[in-house]
Amino acid sequence: QVQLVESGGGLVQAGGSLRLSCAASGSINTMGWYRQGPGKQRALVASITSGGRTNYADSVKGRFTISRDNAKNTVYLQMNSLKPEDTAVYYCNGASDYVSYWGQGTQVTVSS
Repeated sequence: QVQLVESGGGLVQAGGSLRLSCAASGSINTMGWYRQGPGKQRALVASITSGGRTNYADSVKGRFTISRDNAKNTVYLQMNSLKPEDTAVYYCNGASDYVSYWGQGTQVTVSS
């Protein structure tokens, strides 16, 4: 059982930046970030494979950057030019061998 521990959420003004981190207790093939805003379904924000291939939601392209340190089993999400609509609980996800793991979630609040 792999555990994912997130950090880095908080309150920021619109236009500001935050960096989320997620450390896995073991090796994971694909890692990513999802978010769930108030009254919305959980949706993919960005993902990255162990080989570095990335995928982004259209709404964050050009503003968010996902990266990972395979030696540390850690994935990062650099969020720039934040908007109030980015307000959500952000969840780290890891997937390997058809098994999906989730972190506990971290709140990101962007004030206008």
